[in-house]
Amino acid sequence: MASKLDQLREMTTVVADTGDIEAVRRLKPVDCTTNPTLIFKAVETPAYAHLVDEAIGWGKKQGGGEKAVQAVCDRLAVNFGAELTKIVPGRVSTEVDADLSFDGKATLDKARAIIAAYKERGVERDRILVKIASTWEGLQAAKMLQAEGIDCNLTLLFALPQAVAAADARAFLISPFVGRILDWHVKAGTGPYTAETDPGVISVRSIYAYYKTYGIDTVVMGASFRNTGEIEALAGCDRLTIGPGLLDELAGATGDLQRKLKPDAPGEAPAKLDLDEKAFRFAMNEDAMATEKLAEGIRGFVKDLRSLRKLVAEKLG
Repeated sequence: MASKLDQLREMTTVVADTGDIEAVRRLKPVDCTTNPTLIFKAVETPAYAHLVDEAIGWGKKQGGGEKAVQAVCDRLAVNFGAELTKIVPGRVSTEVDADLSFDGKATLDKARAIIAAYKERGVERDRILVKIASTWEGLQAAKMLQAEGIDCNLTLLFALPQAVAAADARAFLISPFVGRILDWHVKAGTGPYTAETDPGVISVRSIYAYYKTYGIDTVVMGASFRNTGEIEALAGCDRLTIGPGLLDELAGATGDLQRKLKPDAPGEAPAKLDLDEKAFRFAMNEDAMATEKLAEGIRGFVKDLRSLRKLVAEKLG
């Protein structure tokens, strides 16, 4: 019998959630996603010293100071992304700095700069997704970018209002975070949960049903998994981005993998929402989990971004 990973590939586009280039070569996903945490880990890996050295050498020619550090960090992210485009046949997601999550104009400028940097390396925009945090400001920036032909991946997404606003922005793709939703509920003392009762799984299924029922083209890509049970419970989702460890587990597992999500039978959808800025912010305020996990996620990515900047500053001397 085919492995569960091979079975999953028959019904879902499998995406690797890693900056580990060798893992991507080995696992052969269609797409690949990165974030500041993954890039920081990859930069510390000796196998990728050549990508780091190139960016540092370039940076030393740009002069010193904070701007040079920032420019090198941007170059590192694109260096890794460009390498990944040589391996995967599909898209590579590159993240806008998390400390710009509440600055719409700066998000626009950074997203355009990312696309321009890839263009300089011969990578066209149809190979790239720009990852943007699902704040109100990020969602509005994504709306403008999509209108310009720059496809966006709305990340740090924890609730239906974020998914609805992303659809209104005509975002190419959303990344609802399954495992982090589960983390919040477990910390709150609820559970225990099975794969079928996992609140992160239920959230993604609800968003999937909403999109399919109301004819929304935005791709649903479940992310942030804690175990293979969550992945199996979302088999059939448009895309799933999965870390190398869990991909290996699925590759080594056999048994029948049942399709859980079907576009022609998506299940009962939530009532349709009409959200302006006030309604969006109030809906998020009403959802303690979504509000707390969004803020925590931004803080976590900013922490790793600052660690990366510190490392780059040291290397620049």
